[in-house]
Amino acid sequence: MKYMIMITMNPTAWDALPEEERNEVVARIDPFMKKLTESGELLGTQALGEPKESTVVRVRDGVPVVTDGPFAESKEYLAGFYLVECDSKERAIEIAGQVPDAHINAMEIRPVVYSSGDEA
Repeated sequence: MKYMIMITMNPTAWDALPEEERNEVVARIDPFMKKLTESGELLGTQALGEPKESTVVRVRDGVPVVTDGPFAESKEYLAGFYLVECDSKERAIEIAGQVPDAHINAMEIRPVVYSSGDEA
C-alpha cells in the first residue's frame, strides 16, 4: 500500500530552534532517505516552497482566475511530503515517526487511493 506522509510545518517553531539543532535535523535527512531507499519503501519525496511563493488558480464560469498566495491564512503549511510504499498503516506511522523533523513538525499520513500509472 502507498502512503503519503505530509509534513505540516510551523515556521515559528522551526525559527525558534537553535541553529545547531536545525543543522542536526537537516544532517539526518539524507541518511533517513538512504535507509528508506535501500528498504525499497521510499518512492519519492519533495520539499515545497513557502506559501508566499504560491499561486492559486480557480476556474469560475469557465475562466481561470489567478491570485497570489495561499487560499487561507494559516500559521502552518504543507512543507513537503514523503511517498512511501509499505505493508501496513502501522509501518507508515513508524516511518513518519522517524522523519528527522517529526519532533518539530506534524506528519499527516494518508493512503494513496489513486496514482497515475497504477495498473488497474
